[in-house]
Amino acid sequence: MAKADYRQLNGIALAYLGDAVYEVTVREHLLNLGMTKPNRLQRKATAYVSAKAQAGLIKLMEEQSLLTDEEWEFFKRGRNANSYTHAKHTSVLTYRISTGFEALMGYLQLSGQTERLAELCRWCIKQVDLGRVQYEQ
Repeated sequence: MAKADYRQLNGIALAYLGDAVYEVTVREHLLNLGMTKPNRLQRKATAYVSAKAQAGLIKLMEEQSLLTDEEWEFFKRGRNANSYTHAKHTSVLTYRISTGFEALMGYLQLSGQTERLAELCRWCIKQVDLGRVQYEQ
């Protein structure tokens, strides 16, 4: 099976994968906390995966100089990509920033940087658990 070249993919394609990768990590985290009821799991997951939460996480990453220059490049590739879907329940700017967040996650997955991906996901989950980011329900 051929491997996708992350350097050639557009930001939306990277975000497509990154959304799934981050979602799975969050779901595993919630199950590890002992949550089992589907409705509760879905509501709690929103705190981590909503566009507003992801935009807030990017802001914290920037404030803490957490990302490398190359990681910022892939974030910007996603943020600046022309999406044919529109924001639901959030502003266009927040939606674009969250697309950048997801593109960053997709880039890390496809470039084989699984330890860095896990590190950032753990950091993101910790920020949400500590109440450092807001989300919308």
